[in-house]
Amino acid sequence: MNDTIRLSQENKPLMIAHRGMSGLELENTASAFVAAGQRSHFGIETDVHRTADGQFIIFHDDNTKRVAGDEMIVEKTCYETLRAIRLQDLDGKKGRADLIMPSLQEYIQICKKYEKRAVLELKNHFHPDDIDRIIDIIRREDYLDQVIFISFDLPNMICLRERLPQQPAQFLISEITDWLLDTLLKYHLDLDIRYNALTPEYVELLHANGIKVNVWTVNAPEDAQRLMDMGVDFITTNILE
Repeated sequence: MNDTIRLSQENKPLMIAHRGMSGLELENTASAFVAAGQRSHFGIETDVHRTADGQFIIFHDDNTKRVAGDEMIVEKTCYETLRAIRLQDLDGKKGRADLIMPSLQEYIQICKKYEKRAVLELKNHFHPDDIDRIIDIIRREDYLDQVIFISFDLPNMICLRERLPQQPAQFLISEITDWLLDTLLKYHLDLDIRYNALTPEYVELLHANGIKVNVWTVNAPEDAQRLMDMGVDFITTNILE
C-alpha cells in the first residue's frame, strides 16, 4: 500500500497512528513515526520495554523474531545488542539502515518535532522506579504534557496515577468486564479497548461518567464508520487517516 485510506467525515474522532504509520512503514521505527508525523494524525502510538541493562527501547513483542528474524527476548537483552539489530522491512527483507529499534528519547523527539500527541504503551509490568525514570526522560524532552500513557497492566496505571494525578492515561483491555467502569472511575482513567468489543450502550455509559474512549486497531473504513456513529473519541489505526 502506498498511502493511507482517508476517512471523509469532517467530525471524525482523533486519529492515532498505531505503532507509527505501520500500514506504510515497518512498525515502531523512526520511519513509521515520521510517516505519521507527516500526516494528519493527532497522535502516534508506540510500545516501550525495559532492556536487561535498565534502558528503554521501542518495540512491541517480547521476542524479536517476528520483526527481526533474530530471536532475542527484549527484556533479557542489553540495549546496545538490540540497537544493533537490523529489522526486516515490510517485504521481509533486511538492509535498510533506518530500520532499527528506536530509543524512548528518539520517539518523543519525533512526536515533538511534528507536534503529535505521544501515546505511549508501557509494555508488561514496570517497577515503580522504572516508571519514574520514563517520566523523567520525557520531562527532560519537555514533552510530558503531550503524552497519553496506556497499558494493559493495571498496576502500571495505578503507579502512574499516583505520580501524575492529572496525566491523560488509558487502561487497555480486550473485553468489557463487570469491574471495568468502577476501576476506571476509581483511578481516573480513560479506556482503550479492542474495537469489536465495544457497544453503543457502553460508550454512552462511559461518556456519562466523563470517560473518553479509544479503540484499537481499526483498519477498515466500515468499522471506523460504525465506531464514529457510536461517538468514540479516538481511533487507533495502522492505515486510516
